[in-house]
Amino acid sequence: MKKTYISDVVMQMPDSGIKDFFDVANTLDGAVSLGVGEPDFATAEHVRDAAIEAIREARTKYTDNRGTVELRRAAAKYLEKFDLYYDRQDEILITVGASEGIDLALRALINPGDEVLVVEPSYVSYIPCVMMCGGVPVHLCMQEKNRFRLTPEELKEKITPKTKALLLPFPCNPTGAIMEQTDLEVLVPILKEHNIFVISDEIYAELTYGKRHVSIAALPGMKEQCVVLNGFSKAFAMTGWRMGMAAGPAEIIAAMNKIHQFTIMSAGTIAQAAALEALTSAQREEDIEVMRREYDARRMLMTEGFKNMGLDVVEPEGAFYVFPSIKKTGMSSQEFCRRLLEDQKVAVIPGDAFGACGDGYIRCSYAYSQETIRICLEKIAAFLKKI
Repeated sequence: MKKTYISDVVMQMPDSGIKDFFDVANTLDGAVSLGVGEPDFATAEHVRDAAIEAIREARTKYTDNRGTVELRRAAAKYLEKFDLYYDRQDEILITVGASEGIDLALRALINPGDEVLVVEPSYVSYIPCVMMCGGVPVHLCMQEKNRFRLTPEELKEKITPKTKALLLPFPCNPTGAIMEQTDLEVLVPILKEHNIFVISDEIYAELTYGKRHVSIAALPGMKEQCVVLNGFSKAFAMTGWRMGMAAGPAEIIAAMNKIHQFTIMSAGTIAQAAALEALTSAQREEDIEVMRREYDARRMLMTEGFKNMGLDVVEPEGAFYVFPSIKKTGMSSQEFCRRLLEDQKVAVIPGDAFGACGDGYIRCSYAYSQETIRICLEKIAAFLKKI
C-alpha cells in the first residue's frame, strides 16, 4: 500500500460542503446562484483610496505583530459601539480576517482532548479548526422551534467535565438567527458555574434588522471569560482584504499573538491602512447603513418569496441568509440542491454543509441584487411545482 505523507488530523477533517457543491455548480453554463456569502457591494471608494495612498507613500514594511497602534486604537474605539471596552495596547489583536481569529483563539485555549461546544448549523470552519488543535467538537443542534437560538437547556445538556470552550456564532451564518440580551443573560450563570470560555464570532454584528446586536462579552462578568471576534469583510464589504480583529483578556490576546507572530507575522500593511480608513472615516455609519437598508429589503423579498411557495421559514434577523425548510419535499438537503441545480440551474447551499442538523434546510444568500433574487425565486417555485 502506498504510504501517505498527509497527517492523520488533516485526513480526518471534513471537506467544505460549500466548496464541494460549487465545484459542481461551476461546471454548468448559465447557472445562477444564491450561494456566495459575501457582500455584492464594492469596498467604499474612500477606503480604496486610503490603500492607494499607502502604496504611493511606500508604506510596505512589516507592522507590529499585533497591528498598527492607530488601527488597534480605532478598533478599540469602534467596539465601544457595542458596549465593549478594551485596552488597545494589550487587549486588541489585528488578524488576517475573523477566520484567523477563530483558529488563533482555539489554539491558544485548547489542549488535546478538551471539548469545544459548537453551535450548529454554523460556519464551516469551526469544526475543522477545533480538530486541528486537538480538541473534540461537541455539536449543539439549534432548533427551528427556538428560532435557531441557543437555549440554556441545550447548553447544559452537552456540558461535561472536559468542556473547555463554547463557540458562539451570532448573528449566525447560515440561519440568520440572533441572540437578544435576555437569551444571553440566561446562559451566563451556566458558563460561569462550569468555567467555560466563550469564543464569540460577531462578524455580522452590524447586520441586524430591527434589533441592536448584543455581545455576550458586554454582560456583567463575561469580559474576562470571552474573546470577541469581528472584522471588516461583512460590514465594510472587504472580504478580499482579509482583515479582522480579536478583543479579549490581555493574557488570551498575548497567547493568540504568540501564535500569530510565528505563523503570519502581521496582517498586510496596505490592508491595515484601508481598515483604518473604514473605521475612522466620517462616512462609516452611512456606508454601513446604505448596505444594511438594501439587505433588509432583500431579506423581506426572499423571506416572503419562500413563504408564498409554502415553505416553512424562520424570518432571519441578522447576517444575509435565509434558511428555509425543505422537509415537506421529502428530500435531503443534498438531493434537493442537486436536483434544483440540474433542473433549474439555480445554486443554493445544502443545509447539512453547516452541520448534520442542517439537513432538511437550504441556505440562500441575499447578498445579490433584487433582480437576481427574483429570478432565483421564480425558478425555485417552478421546481417545487414539478416535484
